[in-house]
Amino acid sequence: MLCLYTECLAMNMERAMQAEVLRIIEGGLTGDRTKVLNYARTLADNLEQSGDPRFAKRIRTTLAGKRFNVATLDGLSSKPVDQESRMEIVDVEIVLPEDVDLILSDFLRNEIDGVVAMRGKRDILARHGMDAQNYLLLYGPPGCGKTSIARYIAAQTGLPLVTARLDSLVSSLLGSTAKNIRKVFDYAAKQECVLFLDEFDVVAKRRDDENELGELKRVVNSLLQNIDSFGEGSILIAATNHQDLLDPAVWRRFNKVIEVPMPANGELEAYAQRFIQPCMSTRIKPKLYSALGGLSFSDLSTATKNAFYSATLEGLDGMFTAYHLARETYLLKHHRLDDQEGFIRYLIDAGCTLREIHERTSISMRRIQTVSRAARSEE
Repeated sequence: MLCLYTECLAMNMERAMQAEVLRIIEGGLTGDRTKVLNYARTLADNLEQSGDPRFAKRIRTTLAGKRFNVATLDGLSSKPVDQESRMEIVDVEIVLPEDVDLILSDFLRNEIDGVVAMRGKRDILARHGMDAQNYLLLYGPPGCGKTSIARYIAAQTGLPLVTARLDSLVSSLLGSTAKNIRKVFDYAAKQECVLFLDEFDVVAKRRDDENELGELKRVVNSLLQNIDSFGEGSILIAATNHQDLLDPAVWRRFNKVIEVPMPANGELEAYAQRFIQPCMSTRIKPKLYSALGGLSFSDLSTATKNAFYSATLEGLDGMFTAYHLARETYLLKHHRLDDQEGFIRYLIDAGCTLREIHERTSISMRRIQTVSRAARSEE
């Protein structure tokens, strides 16, 4: 009887471990790192219980080697939902350090790293009666790295990233938006985390706006109350592209306000070397950087992908040239190619040769040479 019980126990343990392996595979195929991490840990525990501590140790060593220094999501399992739509009003993610590769100015890098480092100094602050510096407001043009900064802070602190979903947070039912805000903060209070409020101006708009109804005041009041009671162990990050719309009282709630501007030339060049050059069949020449001016990091990512697609359609196996990138950045800025002279000048300024322009565009060489001579005479 005892042997039968032992065999049944072993079979159940084996089935459990097989199920964990399947879930790890599912997580790997869908890119769900949290699922992979949690089930790999469970598998290691079960292996140790079943008498295979050596393999369990190998799994744990592998996880440690991949820098899975992150919090579990035990306290964040049941997400809040909007009463009207029944949609979840937050997304939760564990961000690993290798998932975020930021290009920042020296000033931004120092400020953001300071926010991360300050979390480890909370005991010192408490001894001196100082509050933790855990309220961060980011503002600036879209596509310049505000969301990436939130992900970076989550990765570096090892805290889960809880992102409020404005598509479901804002409700058409009277009073429901304020209730949803409360739900988000209550949810974030269950476990230390990075709470990220993107497009912050939607719920933090100025209360003196004559076009808004009384509902807006209730929403902003609810927001302010919840910010005031936000836990010290967590980090609150808000981001907006429209800082001029924010209620004045909102600004005072954040002890760190940072502008995230359009990337300067140095950041553009660093981005190009790190993310664009590996996709090119030719070396980036200094003149090509002129074509990148005025673009955000998001724009550069889009231009790089479009250049890759164009090169692939031409049978170049995805490795594109300076022409492909210059053409795509021009389209991002102008959205059309009907100004032939302006397009030719742009390509020349970006370092494209006259022959390359002729072969890629089918514009006559005479026309290209005429524009080139006119451009030189104006210098």
